[in-house]
Amino acid sequence: MKYTMNSEDRKWLEQTYEKLVVKLSAQCDRLGTMMPYVPENGVYQDMGAVHLEAWTNGFYSGILWQMFHAEGEEKYAVNAEGIEKRLDAALEAFENLDHDVGFQWLHTSVANYRLTGNVKSRSRGLHAAGILAGRFHIEGDYIQAWNSREKQGIAIIDCLMNLPLLHWAYEETGYISYRQIAEKHTDMALKYIIRPDGSCNHMVEFNPVTGEYLNNPGGQGYGSGSSWSRGQAWAIYGMALAYRYLKKPEYLEAAKSVAHYFLANVALNDYVPLIDFRASEKPVYLDTTAGVCAACGLLEIAEFAGEYEKSLYISSAVKCIKAMDPYCVWNPETDSILSHGSARYDREYDREVPIIYGDYFLTEGILRLMEKAFLIW
Repeated sequence: MKYTMNSEDRKWLEQTYEKLVVKLSAQCDRLGTMMPYVPENGVYQDMGAVHLEAWTNGFYSGILWQMFHAEGEEKYAVNAEGIEKRLDAALEAFENLDHDVGFQWLHTSVANYRLTGNVKSRSRGLHAAGILAGRFHIEGDYIQAWNSREKQGIAIIDCLMNLPLLHWAYEETGYISYRQIAEKHTDMALKYIIRPDGSCNHMVEFNPVTGEYLNNPGGQGYGSGSSWSRGQAWAIYGMALAYRYLKKPEYLEAAKSVAHYFLANVALNDYVPLIDFRASEKPVYLDTTAGVCAACGLLEIAEFAGEYEKSLYISSAVKCIKAMDPYCVWNPETDSILSHGSARYDREYDREVPIIYGDYFLTEGILRLMEKAFLIW
């Protein structure tokens, strides 16, 4: 899709892309097959060495595959394939995996297969899809988020971003159950997670035996009934992707509703998201990762919006990404780009810090605007 921008925004985009290439090229040379999460004093540690099953371990590979597609440099593919092979041990110990297998294997094996046709990568992706499908609860029509008997009834908004793994598996195999599970979970989210005003719960809890809705615990935001901004971003992008694959109009309308709610709130803070739009006024905590993820979702909506709507979503995505400029570190000698990302409201060590998925969505957003991205979802 071609994105129409004014000359000032186009100049900013081209300059930012040049800085992105320099930064990520140097980082690729330095990191090898590392799976980073949060840097310490500008230096990444290898999360894969201490927690191979961590849900974030695919995002750096996603950055590498996006850059391989955009720039064609083999070194990006080599390191991405190295990460993918390291994750084989996590697939073998599959009991430790949860609903986040989409984040892990869409950005590794499925990306590899889509770009290179690697049949081993296809097999890995289908293995992960089987794990995700196996978490589906028939009575409640939801995919269980986390492990343990006590958490069997929990579903979360994040899972919308894992469902493209099931849509891909359906496209590859023709097995309709993959698509049916994805559709059932999306319908559940539409009913119980996304509110009429466009805000979202993070978590919902069901009776895992009967499927009865019980409540909506607070999750990673401020509390029950609040509005965790990255959850809003997951909903924008996740519902837009659901529309891509299933073409149900209510999914696109939901994506738009959440997008409008999100934009109304970030406009109050110069397009830099708070961790939670319904938190107490103090302390003020930011989450830049929500802004760049939402921007990618806005660009996804623009793919399907009507002629007179597209410019709203494109220009809003540009504003969300440009608002990140003060929080970007482009020095190629240090690790990570986007600072002030926050995993959750109530945890200090990964609150207002650089986080790898912030860099992924920043990269995807810039590449989409440059018309150099490929659909990793």
